[in-house]
Amino acid sequence: MADTEEPQIYLVTPPEIDLASFPDVLAQALDTVEIACLRLDLATRDEELIARAADACREVAHGRDVALVIADHVLMVERLGLDGVHFSDGARHVRKARKDLGGDAIIGAFCAASRHDAMTAGEHGADYVAFGPVGASQLGVGSVAEHELFEWWSQMIEVPVVAEGGFTEELVRSLAPVADFLAFGEEIWRADDPAAHLTRLAAARR
Repeated sequence: MADTEEPQIYLVTPPEIDLASFPDVLAQALDTVEIACLRLDLATRDEELIARAADACREVAHGRDVALVIADHVLMVERLGLDGVHFSDGARHVRKARKDLGGDAIIGAFCAASRHDAMTAGEHGADYVAFGPVGASQLGVGSVAEHELFEWWSQMIEVPVVAEGGFTEELVRSLAPVADFLAFGEEIWRADDPAAHLTRLAAARR
């Protein structure tokens, strides 16, 4: 990716959401900053809860022309009218998902800091790979995805790369030239005013 290009914003839901209030908070965030993609990434495995959350988020996201992908639950993509799936365990399911969902679905893979896993995901048809965390975060296995990894990937590999996990404004400034997408999640939703914090982080890309 050229240094002059500004990375797009990729938003990740909190692991737990209150359906009475979160859709309004999400709508405010999506109306504040241009978002390329939203990921529904809940901690629960209760399919009924996930489906209700997906319905609520889809209405908000699609109403603003924002793609909605779901973490790991590939069988729910078509049933719930979602745009794709994000695998949190790297490349292992990408090939089958591409075959099952077809060429139009968005398929992404979180690969921690593994170049090999990310390259495999790309070869198997992933639309993007994600590395992280880039800062202090519970994401992944504890190792940090360093700036050099993104720099190498952006120079050598054509598959778009997402940076995520533990963003600060300083990290946004550092990684903006070498990432195609910056994924903001808990760092946004923990703030007293999520939309305002999203605006600050997004502004740091420039």
